[in-house]
Amino acid sequence: MATKRQPTERTLESTLLGRTVSFNYSDTWLAYSIFGLRLVMAWVFLQAGLAKLAEGGWGDPLAWSSAGFLNHAVPEANPLHGLFVSFGEYAAIVDPMVIFGQVLIGLALLFGAFFRFAALMGAIQMLFFWTAAWQGGLAAGFPMENGYFIDSSFVYMLLLFGLAAWGAGRLAGVDGTLEETSIVRSNPWLRYLLG
Repeated sequence: MATKRQPTERTLESTLLGRTVSFNYSDTWLAYSIFGLRLVMAWVFLQAGLAKLAEGGWGDPLAWSSAGFLNHAVPEANPLHGLFVSFGEYAAIVDPMVIFGQVLIGLALLFGAFFRFAALMGAIQMLFFWTAAWQGGLAAGFPMENGYFIDSSFVYMLLLFGLAAWGAGRLAGVDGTLEETSIVRSNPWLRYLLG
């Protein structure tokens, strides 16, 4: 007769900003929350990429293109305005990188495959979206549409960092299996891409 496993309460002890901190947590609820956040972030990327493909995809003159945003939506007061306008000149390269990047990142997050690499690529994309949203520079407090400094892209960037740090690809994901293969055991550096 199988016995039901009870949630285990554990204590995390660490140093944060030079101070020792500790708190109790349930490993079961932590696993569910990490898995849930992974699925939510997968949906954010997958939905964004598939929506762009549904608009006609890359290569169709009536399709979604980054050029309109890069050339017209980044405020001139943004200290990186010139950089984004220059990206607009290469929309034929940027568009498939955004569209297929979002779809592949979403799939990797969903299935927990090459999770850390996908989270890094997603965080870099969010970094670009976040800096493009600045409506001014440091002297203005990096204003955003709905406040200062923080927007959803920044939050997504931090969530991806946390999920990668926790190794969220191992929770009901492909990475847990990949890490047990002889290839990964022979090449431990591959673990930086997995997890």
